[in-house]
Amino acid sequence: MLRGRIEKGERADLFASADMKHPLKLLVEGRSMRVVMFTRNALCGFAAPKAGLTSANFLDRLLDPAVRLGTSTPKSDPSGDYTWVVFHRAEAIRPGSYALLDQKAQKIVGGPGPTTGNPVADAFASGKIDVMIGYCSGRKRMLSAIADLQVVDVPKAIAAGPEYGLATLKGADDFALFMLSPEVQQVFAQFGFAPVGLPTPER
Repeated sequence: MLRGRIEKGERADLFASADMKHPLKLLVEGRSMRVVMFTRNALCGFAAPKAGLTSANFLDRLLDPAVRLGTSTPKSDPSGDYTWVVFHRAEAIRPGSYALLDQKAQKIVGGPGPTTGNPVADAFASGKIDVMIGYCSGRKRMLSAIADLQVVDVPKAIAAGPEYGLATLKGADDFALFMLSPEVQQVFAQFGFAPVGLPTPER
């Protein structure tokens, strides 16, 4: 949605996205001077204790009709796009998974409407969802809002790794380089992201 606003003429110097394809589209359209990947993330399952979610039973629990699943909104928000990649990869492992997950997923965040309060916390509190798939970097924020939440990594067999892209639109290359500097990459690491610009530690 934010990329669309830029395409319609909204002024921006930099555009940062949790997805590479949106900045690259601005580059192809001639709206961006340069695109770089500036950090990585991962997807986690945030689960109420009653869901009994673990990495070992992750797909089994998501496919259980009794487990209510929340997601972000695909095509409007990259987190939703990555989650649907997870669904497709689940289909390759267990045929029939995609249709079931696509049907049962409730799009809690990332849609075009206004967001007020904490819709994920509200969905857990009301019992609307038992599991939410979202960025692992949101672990601290989620646990501060929902104290007894369990956080489980999406298994590698079906994981889709978010890659964050930065497009410079008004010659802001100096700031793009700053984002890739070791100092700033260390800040990303402190907030749960996987840095792309830190030297390998000495042994």
